[in-house]
Amino acid sequence: MNITAKILILTISMDAAKIARENAFGLEISEFCTAYNMDMDFAHWDQGVRQKIAGMGQLVFHAPYNELCPAAIDPVIRDVSYGRYEQAYMLTHSYGVNKMIVHSGYMPQIYKPKWFIKRSADFWSKFLEDKPDDLQLCLENVFEQTPELLMEIIAKVDDPRLKLCLDIGHAALNGTDVPLVGWIRQCAPHLAHTHLHNNFGKDDTHNALNEGNIDVAAAIRQIILAAPDATLTIEALDSRSSVKWLKAQGFMRNTRVANEPDGSKHEIYFGT
Repeated sequence: MNITAKILILTISMDAAKIARENAFGLEISEFCTAYNMDMDFAHWDQGVRQKIAGMGQLVFHAPYNELCPAAIDPVIRDVSYGRYEQAYMLTHSYGVNKMIVHSGYMPQIYKPKWFIKRSADFWSKFLEDKPDDLQLCLENVFEQTPELLMEIIAKVDDPRLKLCLDIGHAALNGTDVPLVGWIRQCAPHLAHTHLHNNFGKDDTHNALNEGNIDVAAAIRQIILAAPDATLTIEALDSRSSVKWLKAQGFMRNTRVANEPDGSKHEIYFGT
C-alpha cells in the first residue's frame, strides 16, 4: 500500500520542511496554532512559513485553537473566536491553501452536547457563507468521547465544505467509549484529513508513530480503505523516525520525485 502522495508533515517538527522535500510529502502549517502569532512578530512567522512551503505541492493550514471556542457561552469569546478564524482563513487563502483544520472547542462537563452542537452549527454555517466552493474546513476531535458530536454538527450545517479531521491520538486518548476502528468507520463519509501520532494512553505526547499503544499501521490501512481521498499528516514531534517506520511498514515506495524551492525536481532513492 503506497500512501506517499497522501502524506504531509506538521511543522511542529523542526526539520519538517527538509523531511517533506526529501520524500516529496506535503506540509501542514502549524505556526499559527497560537493566535497571537498572527499579530506579534507576524512578519517573522510569515516569512518562515513562505520559505518552508516554497515549491511544495500539497498544503494544509492548521488554524489557531488556544482559548478559542465557536460555541462559547460568553458572546464576547464567541466573537473573538470568529475574528481569529477569519484571520486564519485570510492567511490560508494567502498561502494558496484550500484545506483548513479547526478544533471544535468542545470540553466535557462544561458544554451540554445538544447545546454545543446547535451553537457550533450556527457558527460554522455563518463562517462558510462567504467562503469559496473549493474550501475544505475540517473539524478536528480533541476531547470528544465519541464521533457523534462532530457528526451531528456536520449534519446540521449540511454544507459539503465542512469535513472532518480525525486525530487518532486524541481519539485513542479521550474517545475511549468507541474503539479507534469505530471512529474511522463513523467518520469515513466526511473524512478529509487525519492526524497521525502515538501515545501510551495517559498524555497527548505526540510520539512517533511506532511509540505508543495505538496500532497506527492498522489505523492507516482502515483510513485508506474507508476514506481513500483523505490526506494524512504526521503530527509527531519526531517525524523522521515516523517516516522511517512508514517505509519499514511498506507504506512508501522506493523512489519518489522531490520538489525543491526553486522549482527543480530530483528523484530520491529510499532503499529497500
